[in-house]
Amino acid sequence: MAYKHTLLWPVLSFLVFCLIGLGARQAIGTVYGAAEARDLLEALSRAGLYLGSAIATASATTLALMLTLIGMIRRIETDFDRKTYKQVTRIAVLSTATLMISFLVLLAFTLPIGEFENLPKGWYNYLYTALFALTVGMVALASASVTIVFMTIRSIVSHITPGDDV
Repeated sequence: MAYKHTLLWPVLSFLVFCLIGLGARQAIGTVYGAAEARDLLEALSRAGLYLGSAIATASATTLALMLTLIGMIRRIETDFDRKTYKQVTRIAVLSTATLMISFLVLLAFTLPIGEFENLPKGWYNYLYTALFALTVGMVALASASVTIVFMTIRSIVSHITPGDDV
């Protein structure tokens, strides 16, 4: 696998999930009033709390496993090139970004949004759009992380496996 293609699949994965999120947002349509936006926010927050905590757990686990992977790579009697270590660094960066966004999403979804009164007109619509975008971004980053983890594992396995079977 050529070095120049190492970012292609994670970027494509990220973009596909962003496009799916954009399509979902377009399917939902325009939010016409505060009551409708409040209902949409409550529905999004119920799903977002579970999704955010699952992605936070996955991202934190991935970061811990990257430490294990670095130790394993250093102990294997095969020399790895800088590309492998760059891939591990990219995984750590993506997982950290995903973890931080999931923390932000979890924090935002724990606010008692429906209890706020006398908010400016359109505020719920902006809040719903922002939280929806953060949720989509979190999922898209997680998909890019999974893709780059797969590619790194595949590269390491092909490097340490004798023959051309991988």
